[in-house]
Amino acid sequence: MCAATVDRTRTEPAPPSAARPAAAHPGPRPPIVPRSTWLDAASTHAQPAPRYDDRVVAVFVHHTDSPNDYDCADAPRIIRDLYAGQTGAKDWDDIGYNFLVDRCGTIYEGRAGGIDRPVTGAHTQGFNHRTAGVAAIGTFTSGTPVPRAMTDSIARLVAWKLGISDTDPRATVRLRSSNSLSRFSAGTSAALPTVAGHNAAFMTTCPGAALTARLPAIRDEAARLQGR
Repeated sequence: MCAATVDRTRTEPAPPSAARPAAAHPGPRPPIVPRSTWLDAASTHAQPAPRYDDRVVAVFVHHTDSPNDYDCADAPRIIRDLYAGQTGAKDWDDIGYNFLVDRCGTIYEGRAGGIDRPVTGAHTQGFNHRTAGVAAIGTFTSGTPVPRAMTDSIARLVAWKLGISDTDPRATVRLRSSNSLSRFSAGTSAALPTVAGHNAAFMTTCPGAALTARLPAIRDEAARLQGR
């Protein structure tokens, strides 16, 4: 799967932050299916308390490197299987992605901690802090069609999540690498798009050439939804 290599550095939960002024360019919050839809008590692994950053200023887009011909009604099972793989053989404490989007455009909550909060994920080695990981369910290598419903929903999710911190989806942000296994040595301040593919920060083909090619349109649509 796309998030097979992540930064597992332990950090303490961030203390509650002071209330921020309303963002100048908020994006409307899209419908998001809670994780309780795909994860029941019998499947849940013991996990520590969620960890948080002060805000989310970038989104990394992934694909799950799984089949594309699924029935969208089966998406909860697919996510549960991803969770089982990451928390089982890989021994992670939770699914790494903050959100997942199926080919019909349904957005699912991924990692625990609160949809509205800046939860520290485990999706992009070296750059899990102050970022959100969004996984497109499927495999989007060169020549593979990327469903419009999926990219529209990713844009809506990006507009809302980055709008909380008043971040322009078309901008560039500086993020500090926490791990030298990324494209940037630990401690390096890297200039990255605020909406980037996993491959911008890590040596991988994820999220696939076809989905990578759609990122400019996703950025533009997210900016439009923010009223920019």
